[in-house]
Amino acid sequence: MKRIIHIVGSMNRAGAETMVMNLYRQLDRENYQFDFIYFTNNDCDYDDEIKELRGKIYRIPSKNVFSRYLKYFSLLRKLDKNTSIHSHMNINNSMYLGIAYLAGIKTRVSHCHGTEGKYHQSFLRRIYKKFSFSLIDRFATKYIACGEAAGKYLYPKVKSSEITLLPNAIDVRKFSESRVVNRNYLRNLLNLEKDVIILTQIGRLIKVKNHTFSIQFLKHLKSKGIKFHFVIIGDGELNDSLKELVNKEDLEDNVTFLGVRSDVPELLSGSDCMLMPSLHEGFPVVLVESQAIGLPSLISDTISPEVDLGLKLVVFSGLNDDFSIWEEKLLNILLQEDIKAGKISEVLTDRGFNIVESVKKLERIYG
Repeated sequence: MKRIIHIVGSMNRAGAETMVMNLYRQLDRENYQFDFIYFTNNDCDYDDEIKELRGKIYRIPSKNVFSRYLKYFSLLRKLDKNTSIHSHMNINNSMYLGIAYLAGIKTRVSHCHGTEGKYHQSFLRRIYKKFSFSLIDRFATKYIACGEAAGKYLYPKVKSSEITLLPNAIDVRKFSESRVVNRNYLRNLLNLEKDVIILTQIGRLIKVKNHTFSIQFLKHLKSKGIKFHFVIIGDGELNDSLKELVNKEDLEDNVTFLGVRSDVPELLSGSDCMLMPSLHEGFPVVLVESQAIGLPSLISDTISPEVDLGLKLVVFSGLNDDFSIWEEKLLNILLQEDIKAGKISEVLTDRGFNIVESVKKLERIYG
């Protein structure tokens, strides 16, 4: 059996982590096994399932980065050299793969799950990026990206033919059949009237997800007399400040914070539209899931156009656009007819988002 150690930091319910678990569940576990390196002692959402699947969790909780690298190197030296390292730390893949090389690990996989926003960066940050790109190019034996934009970002020196595009695949059948069954899931859960528009935003409560923009947009909708309810799914460092902002804008009756949830397919199925005004993204798993369900999304044009899978379920708008433009696009979205599950399943499978095909591709990478 070949063991693959995933460097993830933690395994809570978020995009990259969910994608790894989707792959893990379908993996041929007679020949391959996933293990994980955490940089925390805290319990994580997927711990129990990882253990049920017979995966190991190695914890390196040191806050000092140099101490962490030393402990990581020491751990790798004790492992079978046929163990593979699969790093999901984006630009920081450079250090973890470089150390794996020094420890004698033969298969070293770099996986990019996102891009970087177009904002001002310090001189030191730019130097670190160039240095990291060079190290990844030197020490990775395999290059994976969730999409073309992510691949161009993290592997600027690598030929595109050497980069494996591994879409954030899902169990297409499970999601495509969910909307009909769970269409009123959120409406019943929150006891909402039939004429209330249900909007959702899923993701970590961090700056890049731009929840502040969403809340200001809600303020605009309320001023126009539009009946809506906004559901925020996820947790993060901005939890308290976002709740304060909701109260400040007198939206507490229009917004529900649900925290981290395991019933994402049902929540998406019960929504009328998903918002994603992110400052930047790679290829978010939740955008694959929403399209698989047939849920339309209104997202920022800072997100790569490749996230639109051709089902006419993704609408882009600029973060500098007036809220009236976002409002108009939202209302037009709500007039769309539902797409049949069979059509959705066919399109996603053809586009490579079927988890079964992704697992086969990954197993070929591990050898």
